[in-house]
Amino acid sequence: MTTAPTTAAIPGYLAGTWTADPAHSDIAFTARHLVIGRTRGRFTGYDVRIVTGEDLLSSSVVATIDLASVDTGNETRDAHLRSADHLAVETHPTMTYRSTGIRPAGDGWVVEGELTLHGVTRQVPLAVAVNGFRPDPWGGQRAGFSATARIDRRDFGIGPTVPVEAVGATVSISLEIEAVLTAQDER
Repeated sequence: MTTAPTTAAIPGYLAGTWTADPAHSDIAFTARHLVIGRTRGRFTGYDVRIVTGEDLLSSSVVATIDLASVDTGNETRDAHLRSADHLAVETHPTMTYRSTGIRPAGDGWVVEGELTLHGVTRQVPLAVAVNGFRPDPWGGQRAGFSATARIDRRDFGIGPTVPVEAVGATVSISLEIEAVLTAQDER
């Protein structure tokens, strides 16, 4: 059985505050369409702040996503997703994730947290891999993280009149975050 690495085992690990670089990060989702297909999309507007502690277990994350930035590559579908039938961005413009804890799991981590979407808050765990820490060519520091989660859109009151045969209930979420160090912990 493998175990999640300690901070000492993560090359270049730095405690500090990190902000996602939108040019090198991606927040994406996948949902079933008509049971037989998958529709993929992403959000292009977001603010992700990660605090890495001296001990990874004391780390935290807060992410705010601009739901109007949804992009599936089809403007007609995107407009429908923004509508009251789905995300209702006029009344619920953002989705927010706040971590409440972190624990080792296998060779990675699980970040426990609260996802607020469509005015509803639910516990949603994120399976996280720490991809590494390293200097960038511009004199800064970077950290990479990959995360996945699955939610049931109905738990958040999204698309209650949309049958699951049309749009699947389960939405898979994936995050590829390359973050820039904005404040180093000098303890």
